[in-house]
Amino acid sequence: MATKIKLTRVGKMREPHYRVVVADARTRRDGRSIETIGEYHPKSDPSVIRIDADRAAYWLGVGAQPTEAVAALLRVTGDWQKFKGQPAPEPMKQPAPRPDKRALFDAALAESEGEPAAEATTPRRRAAKKAAPEAPAADSAPAESGESTAEAQPTDGAES
Repeated sequence: MATKIKLTRVGKMREPHYRVVVADARTRRDGRSIETIGEYHPKSDPSVIRIDADRAAYWLGVGAQPTEAVAALLRVTGDWQKFKGQPAPEPMKQPAPRPDKRALFDAALAESEGEPAAEATTPRRRAAKKAAPEAPAADSAPAESGESTAEAQPTDGAES
């Protein structure tokens, strides 16, 4: 059976992730695979490429043919050069290690212990805003009382 080392797509729309798989040459792109030997995340900066070098060497040794995309990935990781007996390429860029959140928190806490407790950074609301709603209520009260007195006045029978 003719085997190929190819990429199968997984992931969301506009967020592709690929698995590097060994599959029969006649299967479709995301079809059944024989073995998964790695993964590729192109949207990360730098791109994440993880390939099991031993399994890739085994499958290349038994005659599996890589697709163009997988051959390029194997050149980047250096597995293709090992298989062909060529000198190794320069090492891949690795993403910077993430800082430990607990260590960052402890460092920030240690810095703030020496400082006195400061007042709140949010300014207090002004008292004038509270007085403002009361003033319109006072203006509307006499107007209402004036209307009610006009309605309460008896009307002359002559006007009707």
